[in-house]
Order: sequence, then structure tokens, then C-alpha cells
Amino acid sequence: MDKIKMVTPLVEMDGDEMTRILWKIIKEELLLPFIDLKTEYYDLGLEHRNETEDQVTIASAEATKKYGVAVKCATITPNAARMTEYHLKEMWKSPNGTIRSILDGTVFRAPIVVKGIEPCVKNWQKPITIARHAYGDIYKNVEMKISGAGKAELVFTAADGTEMREVIHKFEGEGILQGVHNTDASISSFARACFNYALDTKQDLWFGAKDTISKKYDHNFKDIFQEIYDEEYKEKFEAAEIEYFYSLIDDIVARVMKAKGGFIWACKNYDGDVMSDMVSSAFGSLAMMTSVLVSPAGVYEYEAAHGTVQRHYYKHLKGEETSTNSVATIFAWTGALRKRGELDATAELVQFADKLEKATLATIESGKMTKDLALITTLKDVTVLNSADFIKEVRRTYETM
Repeated sequence: MDKIKMVTPLVEMDGDEMTRILWKIIKEELLLPFIDLKTEYYDLGLEHRNETEDQVTIASAEATKKYGVAVKCATITPNAARMTEYHLKEMWKSPNGTIRSILDGTVFRAPIVVKGIEPCVKNWQKPITIARHAYGDIYKNVEMKISGAGKAELVFTAADGTEMREVIHKFEGEGILQGVHNTDASISSFARACFNYALDTKQDLWFGAKDTISKKYDHNFKDIFQEIYDEEYKEKFEAAEIEYFYSLIDDIVARVMKAKGGFIWACKNYDGDVMSDMVSSAFGSLAMMTSVLVSPAGVYEYEAAHGTVQRHYYKHLKGEETSTNSVATIFAWTGALRKRGELDATAELVQFADKLEKATLATIESGKMTKDLALITTLKDVTVLNSADFIKEVRRTYETM
């Protein structure tokens, strides 16, 4: 059987630890036997990022702008312990944060729903998609440790030299400070990405923030969303018979817990980081969630929503068997390949992505799965497979479909 041809390359961003191991097996077992795979490869493993002083991350984001579609493996965001472990020159920034900033994108995350893995929230019947703003807030913060008494002020110096000042706090002893920012341009891009995605997927859009407390910062998000909706999207939403509404995030959380699902929940950057993990865990597993970064220019970067599975990697290095869930990483590849096929009008590539996703879910539904799913499934007499054997079983399923 001839391999499926690709017209345009994908940008391939390799990563770290156990997900890097899975990445290689997925390519060998599920992709290369069936596709004449074209990628422009970038090694975003922490060691190579350190060697290149993180220029490889910037280069990968610029390549994504060029080619339009990327697929990314999970990567390490270093902390103090990683500084020592990897002998880092400095504590490099989150690759995801760097890429999001360069692409000016919004992250959409949705759980992968499969029979036999039931949501913890019994009334959730359809996936809930988290739309996470991908710029600013604590991810571009400035922090300061205060050593003693003094006055902290927020100061803005305009281009003409005039100043605005607000007293933050009068310290009587030690403490901490944090400064965060955002821009109207980024918030507007976030709003339009959410509205467009809602129209594309025919889903209601909910947005929540804390404007009653943050009367300028969060209120600005609320106002920009409403202004853009009223001027550009209200009639389109009404024609599509979908709804947009804003409420306090407290109220949104309460509504989400009582809802049936099937909508998009727009969140500010930190809220989306936390709530996407909550939603994915409640639907079954952090390893069962798709993630795609969508830029206003129509550039797409697909990845798994989870981390590098450090604990399993250390076991792997000792020669011990692991049973690591690779589903979200498989779906990162299928998402990118499907989008590449759509943009290049390569129907065979789209069909391959669809079939591989069905094979992955069918494997689980047949009772063959990794340990994390076996612990929570409602299926009886399941077979627990190790990391590599699960991927090989998906291939067997694919080849018999």
C-alpha cells in the first residue's frame, strides 16, 4: 500500500522526558508506516534549548508562522531543581509561553471522550472546551521580594514623560510584590479567536472574570469582549443560534458544574491553566485532553495538554516498565495532520487522522488501555498495557479497521 503523500511540511517540536520517548514510538508505529511524513524538525528538549540559549524555541515559532501548522511534544519549564539537574545557563522561560507570545494565539483545550471512562461530574454529557488566553498575567509578571518596611507604588511613565501613580501597599515588614500586565490588542485577539472558534464549532461561548474586584484589569476584558461581540459577532451568533454571555467567574464555575457540556469556556491565562486541568481530570485523565493554539492569522499548533511525565521517565531510565498514557500525544499528531490535510486539500491525510483517532478510542473501548485508565474505567476485565504495547495495539486496531 502506497504511503500518503504530504504537500507541505508540519513543524515538529520534539520535547522532554517520557513524552519524548512516546513521541518516537508514535512516529515509528503509527505514522511512518502509513505517511510519507514531511516535517521541519526542532529539538525543544531542555538540553538543546540550553545549548542554543533558547533560540531554538523562537525559531520553531517563526517556522510555525511560515508553514501554518505545528505539532509539539510536552516540554520542561525549568525551576531551581531543573537548573541543577540539567546544568542550565539560566532558568529558561516556558517554551509554550514563548510560542504563544510570538503567535499571539489562544489555546483551546477539550477532553477526549471515550466509552468506559465516565466523567466525575455525572451530568457532563459532552466535552467542555477551555479557551485560554495565551498572553500576559502572571506568565509575564515582574516579581520582587521586599526585605523590610517601605512603600510600594505602581508607576506608569507615558511617552511624553508624564506619570501616573498608585500606592500598592505600605509595608511594615518583609513581603512580596508582583506586577502583571496585558494589552488591549492581545485581549481583542483573544476575543475574536473565541468568537470565531464558537462559530466554527457551533458552540455557545461563556466568559468569566472578576470585574467586581478587579474593576480596571478584569473589567477591561469584559468590556472589550462585549464591544467586539456587539459590533462584529452578535448577528452571526444569532444566525448560528448560539449564545455568548459574560458572568463573574464564581457564577460560571457554578454553572459549569451543573451543565451538560458542549460549550466553550473562555478564561484568562491563569484561570485557563488551572481550569483546563480541572476539566480534563474530571472527565477522566490529564492524558485525555487535546490542546491547540490558534493565532488570529490562522496558524495552528497542536500539543498534549499534560506535562512530560517525569516520574515515569525516571522509571524508564532505570529499565523499569511504564504504562504511560499516550492518547493526547497521538491526538496532537492527528490534529496537526488533519489541519495540514484540510489546508492542503489532501483528503487522504484528513481521513488518516480520523481513522487513527477512531482506532485509538476503539482500542480503549475494547478493554485494552494504560494503567491510569484501567484504574478508573467502568469496563470489566480490562487488559493493562505498557507504554509501547498500547501504541502497538492501536496500530493493530488501525490495520484491521
